Amino acid sequence: MPPPITELLATDLDDGFTELVRTQAGAVRAVLLRLSGSAREADDLGQDTFLRAYSALRDYSPQRRRELQPRAWLLTIAANVWRNHVRTAARRPATADGVQVSDVEPADRAPGPEQRALDGTRRDRLVLALADLPEHHRLPVVLRHIGELSYQEVAQILDSPVGTVKAQVSRGLAALRAAPQLAADAGGSGTSGRGEGRYSEEVTG
Repeated sequence: MPPPITELLATDLDDGFTELVRTQAGAVRAVLLRLSGSAREADDLGQDTFLRAYSALRDYSPQRRRELQPRAWLLTIAANVWRNHVRTAARRPATADGVQVSDVEPADRAPGPEQRALDGTRRDRLVLALADLPEHHRLPVVLRHIGELSYQEVAQILDSPVGTVKAQVSRGLAALRAAPQLAADAGGSGTSGRGEGRYSEEVTG
């Protein structure tokens, strides 16, 4: 069996980083796409994320590279890159460059073409609804349900208690349930009678 990514990073940074990009680029892009609502911004921010990651890894000792949790570590960098971006640049509308809903699947869970066709319209509305969420709700929801991180990992990224993160995710999903863009999916019933499960599945596509 090939060595784990962390061992590759520790013994051969360039080969390890190539494998890191190969296995994690999809997850990083999916998170940044749902955060920014723009395919162009997601690509630019993704490149910045991996440039920063490589620069950081060059300064890490082999032992520190072995101890990394690759996805959580990369998504920490991606979240910081996105937050820096929104603080220094004017936000574009979520549909400014035509988000391709087929590109917002999380890594390793892409459905077949028939399912994409069925869910395309709903995903498009969901992208718009996510873009309307305030950052303190959108970021935890995306890290949890697009990045597929644990609540503990999200809490570490956001430097918040786990209970706070759970509340933010719950409130973010509740806001999605109430969003006008998703009114047709909710059947006009608002937030009543809807569990987190259904909407968390829709968030991940």
